[in-house]
Formats: sequence, C-alpha cells, structure tokens
Amino acid sequence: MPKIFIGADHGGYQLKEELKKHLLSKGYVVEDVGTYSEASVDYPDFAYLVAKAVAQNPQVLGIVIDGAGIGSCMVANKVPGVRAACCNDLYTAKNSREHNHANLLTMGSMVVGKGYMIQIVDAWLNTDPAPGRHAKRVAKMMEFEHLALMQGVEGRG
Repeated sequence: MPKIFIGADHGGYQLKEELKKHLLSKGYVVEDVGTYSEASVDYPDFAYLVAKAVAQNPQVLGIVIDGAGIGSCMVANKVPGVRAACCNDLYTAKNSREHNHANLLTMGSMVVGKGYMIQIVDAWLNTDPAPGRHAKRVAKMMEFEHLALMQGVEGRG
C-alpha cells in the first residue's frame, strides 16, 4: 500500500481527522502535514506541502481537503510532477485515477460529508491507472509540463 500524505485547511480539518482514522484502519501509512486545529489558516500552505511530498516520491499519494477542493487542486497542480484532481463525486474520482493517473486528490468539506468522502477516497485508491491510450495521454501531459518548464512559460498570474 502506498504512503498517503494528507492535509487540510481549517474548513477541512474535521474531515481530515476522520479520513486519517479510516486510512489507518485500512492499513495505510499516513503522514498528516496539518492543519492540526480549526484555527483559520491558508489552504495553499497545506496543499503545497502535500503536493511537494507527492512530487518528491512517485510511490506516494496525496489527499487535501479544503472548502470546495478547487483552490487546493490549483495550488497542487503548480508543483511539477503532480497530477491533482478535484473529485467531489465517485465518477470523477475513478476517472481521475484510471484515465489521468492522478496522484493527488482534493475534495471540498462544504461539498461532501464524511460518508461520501470515505466512498470517494476508497474509489480513488482502489482504481488503478490504466495503461495504453490513457498512459500515452498522461505521458503527453507530462511532456507539456516539461516543455513549459524548459521554455520558461509563465502565466499572467
């Protein structure tokens, strides 16, 4: 089983704690990068910590929970090597792993409850990346990332 890095902002803290219990009960090795309370924090800090861990080791996966899941996904995808997907339903969770080889999952605490969150995470973790045409497309995606880095492509901020 892969090691899983988890993180959340203050809005996702309670669900992160529930998720941690669930993952540990399934036998996963879990590293919690915070936050460790409901005190107000900035989601980009925790999304970046999880994304950095995922980028540094292709054998690990990451999960981040914020209010909607969108902001953390955007932050995580700024880190080269990360393929983050915001999945607040079962279909996108499975599709992001199978078709896009997602290595980081984000979810919104204001969108999913505890029970559905666990179903989404289980579906995501139990779906293998598909070979063939999907792997070819993921390789192309990573080539574009590499080209942008090499060419110094910068967005408008």
